Amino acid sequence: MKTNKFFGPFILLLTAIIWGSAFVAQRSGMDSIEPLTFTAARMILSAVALGIPAIIIGLRDRRALTTADATQAYKKKTKYTLIGGVGCGTFLATATIFQQFGIVETTAGKAGFITALYMLIVPILSLILFRKKGTWLIWLAVVIGVIGMYLLCMNEQFSMTRGDALICVCALLFSGHILFCDHFIGEANPIQMSAVQFATASVISTAAAFIAEQPSWEKIASAAVPILYCGLASGGIAYTLQMVGQKYTDATVASLIMSLESVFAVLAGVIILHERMSLREILGSVILFAAIILVQIPLPKKKEK
Repeated sequence: MKTNKFFGPFILLLTAIIWGSAFVAQRSGMDSIEPLTFTAARMILSAVALGIPAIIIGLRDRRALTTADATQAYKKKTKYTLIGGVGCGTFLATATIFQQFGIVETTAGKAGFITALYMLIVPILSLILFRKKGTWLIWLAVVIGVIGMYLLCMNEQFSMTRGDALICVCALLFSGHILFCDHFIGEANPIQMSAVQFATASVISTAAAFIAEQPSWEKIASAAVPILYCGLASGGIAYTLQMVGQKYTDATVASLIMSLESVFAVLAGVIILHERMSLREILGSVILFAAIILVQIPLPKKKEK
């Protein structure tokens, strides 16, 4: 249907805009609150926001069960929703924690571009874990991406800053999140799976916050606006839009659109936080973005003899 053809890409573009601007909220939120407490607060907010519609959907689906086949299908969907949600939530919590610690020591723009590395990592992990052979174009993109990363992150002493390194780990974990989501979303309910993932992420991040920090209502109140944006917009809304958008969009096109998150992160950082990047960092960002685009281009299939 034509509606589905344009609906999915539009939803994913909106997701990229929300995610990109969320880097600014994450950066500014660190002025008055610790990373783990910030992460826990936003995850709890997202879990609550999505929990209500998820429960309503569950009750509606249960009332619609009138046959044995429908009940069996419902149980299968519930299984995929729970397993997928817990797995995605584990990846989401750990990736966001690394990102939150890293963004304290780097700019929103750089954090956005380094996080977008998951677009390069996903095809590599697919090759290693699922033996999905990549084309020569993918490996060319990886080489170009390494060059871009060097220019973007390496300083004159040939070393990566601690913040950049933490964001790199975050990108690796988000790659796992993408693969896990892609595997389960076809058989799961997107809204319910997203609610389960945020419930899981909130448990993990809250436990970590109470172990390593001293959460308080005063700290949470001081960062209320960034937490609300990250919890409701970037979390509850955008991650659900991602799952819905992926359901109606080809995987290659979806990855390409979501990679624009890095561009919107830079624009938001410049406009809102007045951040500036050096000529070297700008060149590295351009090269890295070119690699991210390149890795998503499918080669024409060879014609059979």
